[in-house]
Amino acid sequence: MAYTIYKCIAEVIKIKKFKIPSIPPTTNKCIRFPNNVIEEVEKAIQGKDCTFTAFVVEAVKIALENLKEEEK
Repeated sequence: MAYTIYKCIAEVIKIKKFKIPSIPPTTNKCIRFPNNVIEEVEKAIQGKDCTFTAFVVEAVKIALENLKEEEK
């Protein structure tokens, strides 16, 4: 009986297999930010699992998506 319940739960949950993630290729770019922008970003990410770089990359991706939408 317990085995049957476990089997049913396992089928419902469908445990995912671990895959080693691939890191996309990157290029180092030096960008100058106004000090107040740096302060605002650092305040926004404080206490969160996010780096300055990750924040900026995500913001740029969203900006690019917005520009593509405007072009349509």
